[in-house]
Amino acid sequence: MWYISLNPWASLSVAIVFEIAATLMLKNSDGFEKTDWAIGSIICYIICFWFFAPALKALPVGVAYAIWSGVGIAAVALISWFAFDQHLSGTQMFFIALILAGAIGLNLSTSLDTPAVSQVEQEKS
Repeated sequence: MWYISLNPWASLSVAIVFEIAATLMLKNSDGFEKTDWAIGSIICYIICFWFFAPALKALPVGVAYAIWSGVGIAAVALISWFAFDQHLSGTQMFFIALILAGAIGLNLSTSLDTPAVSQVEQEKS
């Protein structure tokens, strides 16, 4: 099967970007009433999962999902603050910072020397 041939972290990063775009488009679709935004959202989610799947071949699923969702949550919250005038309290900003700290910590503490990565490399050979 054809798959995206990127470094797992790069693939995860692209997936995060498209997940953020899809979520913001979903907001703009006004509950799927604005079909152009709704279709854009669906397309972005498809692209997101297209890049997320190969990342899961090499990264531990719990780590990859935590980073994917955590960075997405933080980014959407911050973008919504500016784009949709959705204010965040100091407490909310603190907890968003904790989410980002957790995502960064997971990224820094996860090695590509995991058994899943070794198996993927063997399959490529």
